[in-house]
Amino acid sequence: MRIWFDILTPKQILFFEPMIKELQKHNTVLCTSRNYREVVALAKLRKMKIQFVGRHGGSSKSEKLAASLNRTSMLSKKILQFKPDATVSFCSPEAARVSFGLGIRHVAFCDSPHADAVMRLSVPLIQKLLTPWIIPKGEFTKFGIKEKDIVQYRAVDASVIVKGNTKKPRAKRMQKNILVRVEEDQAAYAQNSKSRILDIIDEIAKEFPNYTVMVLPRYGQQIAVLQKRFGNRIRILRKVAVGGDLLHDTDVFVGSGGTMTAESALSGIPTISYNAVPNLVQDYLVRKGLVILESDPKKIAHAIKKVLHSDNSALRNNAKSTLASMEDPLKKLIQVIKTGQHFRK
Repeated sequence: MRIWFDILTPKQILFFEPMIKELQKHNTVLCTSRNYREVVALAKLRKMKIQFVGRHGGSSKSEKLAASLNRTSMLSKKILQFKPDATVSFCSPEAARVSFGLGIRHVAFCDSPHADAVMRLSVPLIQKLLTPWIIPKGEFTKFGIKEKDIVQYRAVDASVIVKGNTKKPRAKRMQKNILVRVEEDQAAYAQNSKSRILDIIDEIAKEFPNYTVMVLPRYGQQIAVLQKRFGNRIRILRKVAVGGDLLHDTDVFVGSGGTMTAESALSGIPTISYNAVPNLVQDYLVRKGLVILESDPKKIAHAIKKVLHSDNSALRNNAKSTLASMEDPLKKLIQVIKTGQHFRK
């Protein structure tokens, strides 16, 4: 069987990687992406064979439109030559349009119904949608897919990433580390949000001068802003890194509520979310007692102090049992796209 994966974000690289490795054993797999800083660098780190077609459109609506239209045109020619039996994406608008236009069955994953623009552009055109069981099907049917075409799996997507991370933490660390992830500020769903991240970092750096405060940005513009404001007060991680590798050496993680927040929580690391992008996966982790939700900089600093002086063994055990209860979404994917005798796991 010939399968096309369109992979657009760092999360999607880490989520799809084990699936691609397994499916490549007996199927022909094509992986495409776009020219996007973190994706290009992470693909190299993971030694993934990806063909880069088009580019990320940045924060401007007009540039997003131009980049998407151009990428759709370029992909249509490439996919016409590859002739896949199925497309797999994380609700890629370009993959949805190309697959619909060429009559290719499109199976998409999604745990982000809050990404309204992406949902509108992709969900009506896909044949099957795979999503975590904690997200009600009604979150997607409003975008034009039938309930019977939504397949739920008992896992959050970050669990796939955590289970696939085999790097061990350093045996001894003299310095305590606080890792902060800067939120996505170029996605359509983030355009109207007001960020407090600089104030949060400022408070953390002030309250924990004897700790290493590491900040992981997403874009070059964010690096420049951080450097101008904080200088050497914090450690700016300029190079793209595998989140799990950084988390192994992290004592407290402060995230925006996205994939790294979930990854940290399921790894048993004290995790605080400043809730830049409210979402249902984060809500689940808060209910499970794995994430502390707080947006006020002073209260975040107070929460960090509390967890640094606590025995977090109960948290680690909670994370371990929660992670162990989650299934592999690959099984659901195989069930959905197994349409012919030439497909084998």
